[in-house]
Amino acid sequence: MNWLAHIFLSEYNIEFQVANYLADPLKGKAWDNSSIHIKNGMKIHKLIDSYTDAHILFKKSKNRLGKKGLLKAVVIDLTYDYLLTKNWNRFSKIPLDEFLNKFYINSHKILPSLPTHAALPLKRMIDFDLLNKYQSLEQLNEAFLRVDKRLSPRLATRDKASFYYERVCENIDKIEKDFLEFFPQLCIEVERNTNKESLTHWK
Repeated sequence: MNWLAHIFLSEYNIEFQVANYLADPLKGKAWDNSSIHIKNGMKIHKLIDSYTDAHILFKKSKNRLGKKGLLKAVVIDLTYDYLLTKNWNRFSKIPLDEFLNKFYINSHKILPSLPTHAALPLKRMIDFDLLNKYQSLEQLNEAFLRVDKRLSPRLATRDKASFYYERVCENIDKIEKDFLEFFPQLCIEVERNTNKESLTHWK
């Protein structure tokens, strides 16, 4: 799952949410003297990734993009964030704009308490409103292009995320069906491993 899903699939605690995002740029390593919420957020990030990667419905979505491809998992991660945005009200008691606004405000408040290597990617997310870039298929393609810009020259000669855009569009109804069956199962798995009383933003 991508960033929006990771933050949604968090206890409604800003340190937990931030850590669930930062686990990617920080390679899952909490800094010295980090809080229990930071450690737990990174732990849940790993659980989400491992559960998703192994799930038959996620694999089905990838296979809808073709038999081969190095970046199919990345493309489906991003596409699932688009589908979470589209279907947000099915899963959250809080409107998306309100959820994101509160997350950004609270994230900005804790920036001074974070080490530099953690604060920089979080500040970039806030400044560029990166969680709110999945409102349409056109914006999804822009996300694919942002991924392409970060690819190593060697990988870029073999595959690019933007190569999959037409296939995603052609199969979006089927991928959405996969997502709507998969995501509630993922929510249940996360709920088993978190503080249920802190999941007040879930329906």
